[in-house]
Amino acid sequence: MAASLGSTSHVVLIFYLLSAFGQFAPLAEAAPRAFFVFGDSLVDSGNNNYLATTARADSPPYGIDHPSHRATGRFSNGLNIPDLISQRIGSEPTMPYLSPELTGQKLLLGANFASAGIGILNDTGVQFVNIIRAPAQLDYFKQYQQRVSALIGPESTKELVNKALVLITLGGNDFVNNYYLVPLSARSRQYKLQDYVPFIISEYKKILLRLYDLGARRVLVTGTGPLGCVPAELAQHSTNSECATELQNTASLYNPQLDDMLAVLNQEVGSHVFVGVNTRKMHNDFMSNPVAYGFVTAKIACCGQGPYNGIGLCTPMSSVCPNRDVYAFWDAFHPSERASRLIVEQIMIGTTEYMKPMNLSTMLALDSNQF
Repeated sequence: MAASLGSTSHVVLIFYLLSAFGQFAPLAEAAPRAFFVFGDSLVDSGNNNYLATTARADSPPYGIDHPSHRATGRFSNGLNIPDLISQRIGSEPTMPYLSPELTGQKLLLGANFASAGIGILNDTGVQFVNIIRAPAQLDYFKQYQQRVSALIGPESTKELVNKALVLITLGGNDFVNNYYLVPLSARSRQYKLQDYVPFIISEYKKILLRLYDLGARRVLVTGTGPLGCVPAELAQHSTNSECATELQNTASLYNPQLDDMLAVLNQEVGSHVFVGVNTRKMHNDFMSNPVAYGFVTAKIACCGQGPYNGIGLCTPMSSVCPNRDVYAFWDAFHPSERASRLIVEQIMIGTTEYMKPMNLSTMLALDSNQF
């Protein structure tokens, strides 16, 4: 196996305690490194703009609060989670891999391979037709390394990738855009839920192992949020603003099994490569008490139509709230930029309730000694 980036448990604990008191925040924000992003619409920064697909966010009012004030392909009113992580590690936002502008020295900053609509399974998101499924994202990552090798040589490329930060977000679509997409879907007829969850977890493990084989050594792996509480599900299933019970139960099954799988993976590779990000708890904090976080609502989307603004995505014909900062959700499925900032804050400094086995500030502090 590759050289470990891990540490003994007592060293990790010391660094963790120090980071909790802010000792390593300056290091975390002053150590640019390559950043790679894989996954679905929660982290897509515009790859789907270059594809013939309906899963896209390249028209207004998407991007209304982006620095460019234009729709960039991000499913957000402004910046998304990868952008905000880039800010915190002192780097430029990762560019979509399919962007023709991602050439030359820009490649050395990393790349975003994510594609809205995909899941762990290849049959997830078939209704969106032309999207970059997980195996293809990893193929692009391999191609990326070949391109960078032509610039700086294979050894320097290997070092760049090994030292890079990686974010991967998958899983939610395997439920909302597959298992529960239609009544009696093919997957729901094939598997009972209690069998479907371990099946997709086992398939996810294969993806993560391939990512490791391709050189990733620091990987943030997000769980699913509170699936039954997003505006889209409230619009379809709620009669009294209550969350959809079955989807909530699904997230309760999926996230602990994901944590267990990541722990096993780390044991197998002999290092703290994979870090679990408890996005469900992060969302639940401000959804259970939105006023405490400055939101007027965590149920109604800022942009959309129908009940809870939860029918479909944003379009130029949608109603749009005047102040996006007081809405936890931007559209039927995706957080507002401000909600994403709260999530990234927990990624940076959260306790082990939010980040296992360590938060990003601790990880970067440890790595600053390794590198």
